[in-house]
Amino acid sequence: MTSDNNNLQFPLWQYLNQPVMNPKVKLVLDPRRFVRHYRVELLERCFAKECDAKGPQQT
Repeated sequence: MTSDNNNLQFPLWQYLNQPVMNPKVKLVLDPRRFVRHYRVELLERCFAKECDAKGPQQT
């Protein structure tokens, strides 16, 4: 996948703000691996959100 086909930018702020000494969270130093992990987590968060497709006016 090239950067031309990619809509998501590199999550630089999230990459730099990884918890370093937290034993519950694994530190990822490889940027490619971090992006892959970040996108999977982003997709999981999007799927977990509650979505009302009908809208409030339709029941």
